[in-house]
Amino acid sequence: MSRIPDLKFLHLSAPVSRPGLRCRSVARLLEPLDRVAANCPRILSTQHAFFESDGERYSIPRHLFVGDPGGGDLMKVALFATIHGDEPEGAVAMARFLEQLSRQPGLASGYAVFLYPLCNPTGFQDDTRAARSGRDLNREFWRDSDQPEVRFLESEIRANAFDGIVTLHSDDTSDGLYGFVRGAVLSEHLLEPALREANRFLPRNRRDVIDGFEARESIIRAGYPGMLQSEPGTAKLPFEITFETPQRAPLDRQVAALVAALGSILNGFRGLQAIAQGI
Repeated sequence: MSRIPDLKFLHLSAPVSRPGLRCRSVARLLEPLDRVAANCPRILSTQHAFFESDGERYSIPRHLFVGDPGGGDLMKVALFATIHGDEPEGAVAMARFLEQLSRQPGLASGYAVFLYPLCNPTGFQDDTRAARSGRDLNREFWRDSDQPEVRFLESEIRANAFDGIVTLHSDDTSDGLYGFVRGAVLSEHLLEPALREANRFLPRNRRDVIDGFEARESIIRAGYPGMLQSEPGTAKLPFEITFETPQRAPLDRQVAALVAALGSILNGFRGLQAIAQGI
């Protein structure tokens, strides 16, 4: 099992292309994911959405893990992280989760798992919530955004018609785990077990109001306009979960909590689909 990196060591000092600034290294963040992908034939890796910012070229990487057939069409679930550039914890957890899948492929039986670990490359490099354009990308979806990152991710969501969407965040104002649910009714039935599994590593935020929203048992049923989600008007709604860890908690515990939550979601959705097919 790979060592969890200390995020401090992702920093580079004063790159030539951006003199006078301290920037974080995209290559160092993605290196654990790329290493696992290079050694597992079930993983297909691609880089898409090339765009330029301040004379530098960026892309949004995608990894696809293809599990064993489960008796029907593969269920397509997408995992997104670092839509806020100062929240890379989800990308670190994705590397650990992908490593787990490569060692135990049965965990993804019946699935095609799409992983987008770095949805905001310029924000990550600059260690800012927003992209370098100054825009919060997680308020831009399905609002005719001109942001290249958003336009690409929207195209991926539209083209792949995912059965489930999970977005990973870390909240520096929360003292515990919580999540948002949207989309299909079963979203809440997947989030609650995921929170229980993650609670083995971190406490839950059980406040009545979290992030300005009414919450019940760590679950929020509302959300911000423009959050990353399926296209409005989609005939068959996917389950949609935004999972939040407390950013001030130790990184290794956040990663363990996220990996446990992701495993619970895949297992839970597979079970619900099997029940539905048997009815």
